[in-house]
Amino acid sequence: MRVETTPQQAQMRTEANSAIVFDPARVPQVDARWFDAAWWQAQGRLRTRGGGRGGVGFIDSPAGALVLRHFRRGGLLARVRGDRYLWLGTARSRGFREFALLQWMRARGLPVPEPLAARCVRTGWFSARADLLSAELPAAQTLAERLRAGALSAADCTTVGALLARFHQAGVYHADLNAHNILWSGANLYLIDFDRGRVRKTTSPWQRANLERLQRSLLKVAPDFAADRERFARECWQPLLRGYDAAMQGSTGAQKP
Repeated sequence: MRVETTPQQAQMRTEANSAIVFDPARVPQVDARWFDAAWWQAQGRLRTRGGGRGGVGFIDSPAGALVLRHFRRGGLLARVRGDRYLWLGTARSRGFREFALLQWMRARGLPVPEPLAARCVRTGWFSARADLLSAELPAAQTLAERLRAGALSAADCTTVGALLARFHQAGVYHADLNAHNILWSGANLYLIDFDRGRVRKTTSPWQRANLERLQRSLLKVAPDFAADRERFARECWQPLLRGYDAAMQGSTGAQKP
């Protein structure tokens, strides 16, 4: 399924070698400087940097607290391509696609960060760079952080499973589902970082493979669980699957006459 922005959801501003898509209701004044961490730092508005393959900055902007993410490759390609991606057109650039997918999910009530703007910059005939601005989730704590602190309960795992079921019911595939991309903001649970994410048919078997990816991440984050798989299953994984299966079955049952 192809996900696109509409004129009601976003506007686009173009220059010679770049384009910005943005939410005019939230950031009507956005321009290229908003995607420059050094510009924010010079104004004393860049709080911290770090996280993920790309550079992530937390910014105090006129539009509120924002997260600025610069897309960067991982693995072996990072040494060769760095932050450059194959140019396939503005609408198919990494930032624009994630912006559109986030808008699509929010319109359907899925708990994801609010996208504010994305930028694509051509760097040659066949390459481009990408950035994304989204609203910061206050007082956020990732699943990985809660797990490492020994503060993850079986009830938390059940809630995570139910959350993932909501996305899978909508056909949302998260390409990098791991313990760092699931987080609490207060009492609310969110899924973040949808680079390479897309909407798929819900009848295919990709959902379980997606869950298995998360399972590998949890075992990597928590060596104690990796050393005791029975404890991991009992305290974490089985509660998560119970929450997931109950939510999936509940959705199926709700659709019956």
